[in-house]
Amino acid sequence: MLFDQYQTEVHFDEMFDKDGKCRPAYVDFLKKIDLSTHKKLGELQHSTYKSQMSMGMTFNVYHDNRGVEKILPLDLFPRIIGHAEWMIIESGLKQRIEALNQFLDDIYHHQNILNDGIIPLDIVLSSAGYLDACKGLNPPRGVWCHITGSDIIRDNDGKFYVLEDNLRCPSGVSYLLENREIIKQAFPKLFTSLGVQPVSGYPGMLLSMLQSLSDKSDPSVVLLTPGIYNSAYFEHSYLAQQMGVELVTGQDLIVKDQKVFMQSIQGLLPVDVIYRRIDDTFLDPVTFNPESMLGVPGIFEAYQAGNVALANAPGTGVADDKAVYAYVPKIIEYYLGQKPILDNVPTYLCSEEEDLNYVLENIQDLVVKETNAAGGYGMLIGPQSNKDEHDKFRNLLRENPRNYIAQPTLSLSTVPTLTDQGVAPRHVDLRPYILYGKSIEVLPGALTRVALVEGSLVVNSSQGGGSKDTWVLFD
Repeated sequence: MLFDQYQTEVHFDEMFDKDGKCRPAYVDFLKKIDLSTHKKLGELQHSTYKSQMSMGMTFNVYHDNRGVEKILPLDLFPRIIGHAEWMIIESGLKQRIEALNQFLDDIYHHQNILNDGIIPLDIVLSSAGYLDACKGLNPPRGVWCHITGSDIIRDNDGKFYVLEDNLRCPSGVSYLLENREIIKQAFPKLFTSLGVQPVSGYPGMLLSMLQSLSDKSDPSVVLLTPGIYNSAYFEHSYLAQQMGVELVTGQDLIVKDQKVFMQSIQGLLPVDVIYRRIDDTFLDPVTFNPESMLGVPGIFEAYQAGNVALANAPGTGVADDKAVYAYVPKIIEYYLGQKPILDNVPTYLCSEEEDLNYVLENIQDLVVKETNAAGGYGMLIGPQSNKDEHDKFRNLLRENPRNYIAQPTLSLSTVPTLTDQGVAPRHVDLRPYILYGKSIEVLPGALTRVALVEGSLVVNSSQGGGSKDTWVLFD
């Protein structure tokens, strides 16, 4: 049988408990999959890779000389989440996004949370994501974070924890959508019989949210991409096509009289809403980085004047700062008067002397992260590193403590994954997607990222990770 040698004693496994008993959400899946052979599953797995290549599901890995385009390997075994557990995740994310949106509005206006001493002033003002130009900014409908992808993990205690928030330009939803189409073809009858919630409506949800940012009855929406060499270009082109909107670069747009236009063979066409996949400081060389060749001169002024809407709003990156992340439980209590539904991972702020000393003494047991890095870069996993690496990071911490946080080494839950040797547990995280327009909506599915290397805790695609389809069940 497929799972005869499957080990569940060490880590929390999503499919089996520590006694090897199948968890309720997976029972029907197990009945079906256990009738297959490793050879048959291997053939299906090969078909998924071919499907990914034919769909163009590739991404670019910077600083990799082995080839420009790679696929994000899709493992055949889905991650399945029961309705009750998903309700916890959904309600926790809605709570979190509402509080973070209020936080962003506050720090760029009255700064009450800073004046009341809930968060140290210098933590926010020293953040690379805090933009002085956004002071007093009033985004349409008071919403700053229109699209969010928060990363969630599950530790050995079975609880869900938020690992980090992604409010600037969260990526990966296109892989979620395409993964679903591929896995549905692999398990068509099973997918229907289990009662899996659909995710195919996301492009429509996204477009409706973007249109809601304009007062016009039929606003013109475009997706602004840095271009074909960006690591997420497949996603940019995919989402634009699915929404039926124009995919543009900065060179396609022009600002006249504080209004944005798209250059076309029909002349200049007005643009009302921009889903931007360009980082804040590259958006406008006049306001931000004068050396940027990606943005549009004058676009921020047009935004301030209310003549165009941007999603997400510039300045949201301060909430991605991992030092600010440590205060999110307090942010939720401050603005909403509620206890967090989803806990943070315990975090040590290296800018605090006591925390720094603890991290320096226990670095071999901790995960150390740069506060503004992403994609698995700028990170040390203490138990999987050697003494030289520990010493290197100790020096970095002493030189710039504000630039780092540290966390306990959590195990991350595992999901059965197909390998050359058979079915084996591999560590995963979870990235749900949240849209905030007239209301907050959480897509009933997520991108499950999986560390394909045995024992690895790094799930990022740029670091050799893969993905799984995520099945959220109806009640």
